[in-house]
Amino acid sequence: MKDYRFLQDADEEMNEQARFYEGQSEGLGLDFLDEVEHTVKSILAFPKGGRVVSKNLRRRIMRRFPFGVLYAIEAEQIVIVAVAHLKRRPGYWKDRI
Repeated sequence: MKDYRFLQDADEEMNEQARFYEGQSEGLGLDFLDEVEHTVKSILAFPKGGRVVSKNLRRRIMRRFPFGVLYAIEAEQIVIVAVAHLKRRPGYWKDRI
């Protein structure tokens, strides 16, 4: 199993969304973070299982929330590029890699 890291922008947007959901309903922000963790574990177990969205990026859809985790497979690790809402600002993350 490969190691992984979040780009700073991806980490910030994940935490911003968790704060948003927590403001909507107590505990929902933690549920969001748990779902991100579950999705990342799935990516680590099956790195090539995500849908190819560009030459170097793949996306795995989260189960409970309308988000996808975009990632790049590098030799030594998985790089989480974005935790992106599926219906807002498509492609905003393209310049991160």
